[in-house]
Amino acid sequence: MENWIPLTDKELKYAWKTFDQKFKFKPSISRFPVFQAPSPYITYDISAYFEDPSLLSADEDLEKKALLSFQENITGTDEYMQVLDWQHECYWITPYGSFEKDEFGEWRVPVLPNGDYYFFLSKEMTWGLLGHPWEQSITIFGEGLIDSFTRHRPLLFQRKIREG
Repeated sequence: MENWIPLTDKELKYAWKTFDQKFKFKPSISRFPVFQAPSPYITYDISAYFEDPSLLSADEDLEKKALLSFQENITGTDEYMQVLDWQHECYWITPYGSFEKDEFGEWRVPVLPNGDYYFFLSKEMTWGLLGHPWEQSITIFGEGLIDSFTRHRPLLFQRKIREG
C-alpha cells in the first residue's frame, strides 16, 4: 500500500479548517494547552525524552506502539488516516503501509513532537494523537485509541498532565 500521500490543496484547507474549529487550535510556544481535545483524552508529559540521554531510543518505542494502536483502531487495511504537520506538507497514511525513515531515522512526520505540532487523526477526527513540541506533550483522544495505548504503553507515557 502506498503511504505518505500528500493532501490536495482542497483537502489541506478542509482539514485545517475542521481541525481549527473542532479543536480550537491556537498555536503558542508559551500558553498551554493550545487545543481542546474532545473527551475522553489523556495528555502525557514527554519532557523526559529531551532531558534524559538514556531515553533516546524511546522514540522508536513510541512509533511501534503508535502503529499498533492505530492498527487496532483502523481495521481495514485500505483505510487511511490524516497526518497534519503544522505549516508543512500533510498526508494520508495507513498504519498498514510502509514507514521508511529518513537520514535522521525519523518518519516523514514523526510521532514525537520534536520541533513542530504533529497530529495523527482518524479521517473524521474522532480519535487521534496530538503532539505539542513546546509543552513537550502528547495528547491521546478517543476511547478506543486510549484503550489501545493503555495496552501498548510507550516508555514515554509515564506522567499524565491532564485528563478529560
